Amino acid sequence: MFSFFKRLRGSKGAGNEAAEADAGSQAPATPDASPPTLPDDHSCAAPVSMAPPVEADEAEDAYEDEPEAVEIVPPPAPDASAKKSWLSRLKSGLSKTSSNIQSIFVNAKIDDDLYEELETALLMSDAGVDATEYLLETLRQKVRAERLTEAQQVKDALRQLLVDLLKPLERSLMLGRAQPLVMMIAGVNGAGKTTSIGKLAKHMQSFNQSVLLAAGDTFRAAAREQLAIWGERNNVTVVQQESGDPAAVIFDAVSAARARGINVVMADTAGRLPTQLHLMDELKKVKRVIGKALDGAPHEVLLVIDANTGQNALTQVKVFDDALGLTGLIVTKLDGTAKGGILAAIARQRPIPVYFIGVGEKVEDLQPFVAEEFADALLGS
Repeated sequence: MFSFFKRLRGSKGAGNEAAEADAGSQAPATPDASPPTLPDDHSCAAPVSMAPPVEADEAEDAYEDEPEAVEIVPPPAPDASAKKSWLSRLKSGLSKTSSNIQSIFVNAKIDDDLYEELETALLMSDAGVDATEYLLETLRQKVRAERLTEAQQVKDALRQLLVDLLKPLERSLMLGRAQPLVMMIAGVNGAGKTTSIGKLAKHMQSFNQSVLLAAGDTFRAAAREQLAIWGERNNVTVVQQESGDPAAVIFDAVSAARARGINVVMADTAGRLPTQLHLMDELKKVKRVIGKALDGAPHEVLLVIDANTGQNALTQVKVFDDALGLTGLIVTKLDGTAKGGILAAIARQRPIPVYFIGVGEKVEDLQPFVAEEFADALLGS
């Protein structure tokens, strides 16, 4: 596994050892401990709990010491074969766009026809009008200023411009800056929200982070069951209720995590379209309640978007950001018919960090976003 997080090592209160023992199913939180392994049959002895509410006073008593930021732990060195496999899958997923752009530069002359073909290819990639116009105008200026005469030179210039455009989206998810770190996960139905939560839980365990999941999606049929399956696979407790207010479920989960000394809480929320204003108001309520459970929380508000939805994904980013104040994105399903240009549109109009991109169903198919890797895959470099 070659994914990475930046982690701040924090000190814990004296009662945390007992609290971690009470958590039972959580991954060990000591830096020297090995991360939990997934049994071959995906079985798990850890319960998926119907956790009762934790009284606020009890949570306060159990959580007295603020984590102390001591150092940033560098990411582990990537495994070469795993890295090659990941890049191959990413390039395969974006091959529809890259093949179109590559063909434009074959024996091409640097003239208006070339720019027109590039314009069509970028628009078809879901880059949108704004990003397309920006890239082409800047490319024209660069070609003139540097007196580029070869098609490959122009393609290399386009690649660098795309990298520069996407670079602000490249940011690592920082762990350890709060105890627990509370993450609120939003997204429309079908975007891969619950699956992404399960994958992230596994990644965090590899960094010795204990994780608790909150089944806050009480609207969608089988949502709790799906999250419970991921909890069993990862040996992680899932706080859930048969029915009830999603904000109350997540409040209980945050309170339980504080009492048990858990490092990370990930709260699943009900998927909804951004046009469903009454449901968006429910999400705002969930965020407010999380803040009551722990001052300063949620520390991350992530939106999961399906790369196959094109410009609709940009609309989702704008509406959810306006409602919740997004801190990061997870872009999924780049392994199918996705065109990939939507990230250029996001970079131009709503440059929210893209923490992870996904190219498949396996845990290792969700990896940190790297601008240069993505540009190479998109342009076929």
